[in-house]
Amino acid sequence: MAQFRPVLHFPFRQRLARLLAQLRQRCFWDHWFPHIAIAVAVAVFGLINFLDGLARVVPNFPGFINLKPVLHLAQIPAFKALAGIPQGLAGAVLMVMSIGLAFRSRFAWAITLLLAAATLALILHQSGLHWGALVAFNGLLLIAILVFHRAFAHSSLAAGTLFGVVSVVLLLGYAVFGAYILGAGFSPPITTLPTALYFSVVTLSTVGYGDIVPKSFDARMFVVSIIILGITVFATSISAVIVPLVNGRMQRLLAGEKKRMKQNHYIITGDNALAHNTYRELKARHLPVLVLLAAPPTTPWVEADDLMIGDASDLETLRKAGGADALAILALRADDSENAFIVLAAKEIGGKARTVAAVKNSKNLARVRRVGPDLVIAPDILGGEVLAMALNGETLNSENILRNIFQNDGKS
Repeated sequence: MAQFRPVLHFPFRQRLARLLAQLRQRCFWDHWFPHIAIAVAVAVFGLINFLDGLARVVPNFPGFINLKPVLHLAQIPAFKALAGIPQGLAGAVLMVMSIGLAFRSRFAWAITLLLAAATLALILHQSGLHWGALVAFNGLLLIAILVFHRAFAHSSLAAGTLFGVVSVVLLLGYAVFGAYILGAGFSPPITTLPTALYFSVVTLSTVGYGDIVPKSFDARMFVVSIIILGITVFATSISAVIVPLVNGRMQRLLAGEKKRMKQNHYIITGDNALAHNTYRELKARHLPVLVLLAAPPTTPWVEADDLMIGDASDLETLRKAGGADALAILALRADDSENAFIVLAAKEIGGKARTVAAVKNSKNLARVRRVGPDLVIAPDILGGEVLAMALNGETLNSENILRNIFQNDGKS
């Protein structure tokens, strides 16, 4: 009886896999997971930290409003309330970075990772290593950010600009607030917020007129901190804006060159044995080929000049790949439903390209034919049929075999 168990369980696994695939399509899983899910979680986590930090400071707001410049930080009556400021600021920045995560920004991912780790350390330090719900949420969020790091690979100009603006505003607020609080430690003393703003801008811009000089130890250490932070933030903000501009320009140039080079070519989608062999045979016949994959291949099997990263079922991506000028678009992915979507996208952009769809499951053969591919290839289905014919002693007719492996859309 044990030898029949795999046979009994295999149809159940097929049904379960098909059910999961249908559920994934109906929920538009690839359109929102994991980037949107993580962005929402980061926004919620940031809001919790912001409210928690605000709760530590709010009872002392009247004290902050009436603060006078001091010589040392220890002279501030509400100094303990400052403990909530780092957590509140981190929460505010996390909420802003969640917008970048929704657009798959790599820069927002890096900032979120650093802030989530720093917030976890801060919470553990304040709570004395007590594993509460917030600590568990923070830990799970860190794990998710690390596990799905490949989903955040976009260098967005909008995300870089957003990061630069937020960083500069936060740094300027820190400089003005600190200069005003430690105003008695400067010569002449800083007694008003406009004077603190003036000193902060002069210091952060490294102009340094010398009309206001730090005298106390706390004031000097504060000035050192804003100088180091200013250089770091400005350099990082400029790179966050310039790098996406340069990368975007280079990608447009390379995409233009590739589009001019790839005409009357074959587009292959899929990273499996069938796609590998098809690519190798076309290259052996010196035919132009472009391989369109959703992610870089784990093992190098395609030349760099023939590789393009993108979603083949996306119309804009297929246009950039020259789908309208291609001779054929081969949907050779392992998922039959994905191949059907690629065929639909190829027909929507128009052009002269013939469409080829691979089918692995015989139950999906009729469904794939409904989308109207010019050619349906079913090598896995053929293997089982040929084996059954050989075991039954039937004559293997090459014409019938070719008819089964390459099945037209039903017109002939």
